[in-house]
Amino acid sequence: MSEHRDAAGRRRRLVDGRGRLRGDGGRHFDPVQVQTRGSLSWVLKNWLDDLEVRNYSASTVQSRREMGLQFVEYCLERDVERAAAVTRPLIERYQRFLFQQRNAQGKRLSVNYQIQRISCVQYLFRWAVRRGHVGANPAADIDRPRPVQRLPEHLTRSEVSAVMAVSDVTTGIGLRDRAILEVLYSTGLRRAECAALSVYDINADRGVVTVRQGKGKKDRVVPIGERARSWVAKYEKEYRESIAPLNETTLFLTDDGRPFQAYRLGNLVRRLLQAAGVVKPGACHLFRHTMATVLLEGGCDVRLVQEMLGHASLDTTALYTHVSVAHLTAAHKACHPAETGSDGPETGAEGASEA
Repeated sequence: MSEHRDAAGRRRRLVDGRGRLRGDGGRHFDPVQVQTRGSLSWVLKNWLDDLEVRNYSASTVQSRREMGLQFVEYCLERDVERAAAVTRPLIERYQRFLFQQRNAQGKRLSVNYQIQRISCVQYLFRWAVRRGHVGANPAADIDRPRPVQRLPEHLTRSEVSAVMAVSDVTTGIGLRDRAILEVLYSTGLRRAECAALSVYDINADRGVVTVRQGKGKKDRVVPIGERARSWVAKYEKEYRESIAPLNETTLFLTDDGRPFQAYRLGNLVRRLLQAAGVVKPGACHLFRHTMATVLLEGGCDVRLVQEMLGHASLDTTALYTHVSVAHLTAAHKACHPAETGSDGPETGAEGASEA
């Protein structure tokens, strides 16, 4: 028993808090370098390599790497090292393990989090069967949790105004922050797309911004309003030029003149929201939800919103129609007999009191 615990302990120390294998001193290394053909780590590494060959985005490969290594760690702690030794009951226990986990606040992991990790295991073994690395797919008939579809949060107009007013635009950093917020509000870009913008991507004459290598490695062209363009131009002229290194073309730069990483841009926007007293979940995506909602409430066609947001499926965009309730309330007021008076003269409050 003690030998088993010692072995499990050594395996746990190979994995850091994000589920990545690490070597001495916490240095991350490629698991294939220490594993043999047919092992789980070897199959995982070859699957990830194949995703790169098939032109999957770097963010997709990285997320599947972390999710896959989390499953590898779970299996290693139970002395399952070879892919062919993974069974359906083991994957079902892994699914229960995910369900029973708690985050730092003591809450259950989100259903979407659980679905993503089970899906990753299914994709991995489906690929392994096609390549002949395992004889059968133990994850083929695993039932994933039912997804929870929540309506996206969005900002009210007063909240948008409050957030915009937070930045001190008499300073260079404040100008940059205001420009970032205006771009997010006007275009609905994802945080990674906003962080990757080049100074050449905004065409002021045409009033559009070109999003290069967006989600799914798809380019698209999105309208950008005059107000957002003016703030970007002011930021470029009064601040960016003074901090940008030679030959640096990234539009939004950190205080030390470096391009933003996506998570740092998200943290910045979250701080600005908190400073404005907005307590809703999300950061950059909150502006994305807001942009979609106000366009639909203004009468914009849902297919045009889908194109601007870069959604692969119209079903994803249609979710915002449930949030955009202005046209629904107007239709209800115009058509419901209790509102139009077609139910009769004594159906209102006055009639009820007289009765």
